[in-house]
Amino acid sequence: MQIDSKYDVAIIGGGLAGLALSIQCARAGYNTIVFEKDKYPFHKVCGEYISMESWDFLISLGLPLNDWGLPKIQQLIVTAPNGESITELLPLGGFGISRYKLDDALAAIAKKENVDLFENTKVNNIHFDNDHHQIETSNGLFISSVACACYGKKANLDVKWKRSFLKHHSQNYVGVKYHVRVPLPGTQIALHNFPGGYCGISKIEDERFCLCYLTNSNNLKKSGQSVSVMEEKILKQNPVLKKLLDEAIFLFEEPVTIAQISFAKKSQTENHVLCVGDAAGMITPLCGNGMSMALHASKIAAESISSFMNQEIVRDEMEKRYQKNWNRQFSSRLRTGRIIQRFFGNPFWSTWLIRIMKPFPSIVRALIRQTHGDKI
Repeated sequence: MQIDSKYDVAIIGGGLAGLALSIQCARAGYNTIVFEKDKYPFHKVCGEYISMESWDFLISLGLPLNDWGLPKIQQLIVTAPNGESITELLPLGGFGISRYKLDDALAAIAKKENVDLFENTKVNNIHFDNDHHQIETSNGLFISSVACACYGKKANLDVKWKRSFLKHHSQNYVGVKYHVRVPLPGTQIALHNFPGGYCGISKIEDERFCLCYLTNSNNLKKSGQSVSVMEEKILKQNPVLKKLLDEAIFLFEEPVTIAQISFAKKSQTENHVLCVGDAAGMITPLCGNGMSMALHASKIAAESISSFMNQEIVRDEMEKRYQKNWNRQFSSRLRTGRIIQRFFGNPFWSTWLIRIMKPFPSIVRALIRQTHGDKI
């Protein structure tokens, strides 16, 4: 294959982490390219809630958040499969925005910053040789000094690299998302447990709500691989969720779905490629902090890349520094999220947890803080 172009930084995946990282690298003066397999704008399976820890950082990237009139979310409601509930204020709070709007706006900013953004482009493989990355794509062969994997939860590159997290045969999950209209307060985010999963709902822009749920793959299998059957027979066992689903006006003809979600531990570097966002480690959705983690990780990666590109450190030190700083910032959050998720989706344990926590709101707030960080 003929090498088409050479870049300082190549980013595989144009989601939150990839786009935020590309903007930072371009502003630092590095020739940057992003490969995205889809075309903007498009929907993704995502809870579409962002902790306020990311507000100022997103504004610094160029997003006019103050002009968009986005819903501010201040209260958390959790229900057990039997409908028992607990309500608590969110220590930092958050805001709602769709990935359809957010990613498209960041992509526009990246283009203005002279990032080469290749949409509808699949990355087939990356080889590291002679201190550079050779990137094989559906649009040709590219070469870069630094490469970053920002492609999300799982990709063909994970399989080709035989990443260690694939060896874990823990429960795989399925994610499903809709946009709906429903008569709920815009200041609340709710998590509704059902057997084998949980459903989150919160307001986004244009008077819409994002309804997104995670379920173990066995629920879908028991429902004959039918999402609608699964919702009718399993999700609606929670009376609060049943009322919500019955009242909601669904704005998608079909849900957005993703399968084979794993929360196993991942490495933050692979074959000299920096992994950023969900490619480096995925926090359980119930924590509501995956989007902020992706944004924060992009800043950590950008700092390490700048030190390397400025010849302040060698490649090995760049990789070690990034991994160290990533784990310092996120490892405890991921661990706490995995522990909490063991209670969610289980009718007995989720009900027990709500009953135990209800008289102790300070403990609930402490758990929320454990899965969140300071302002980026």
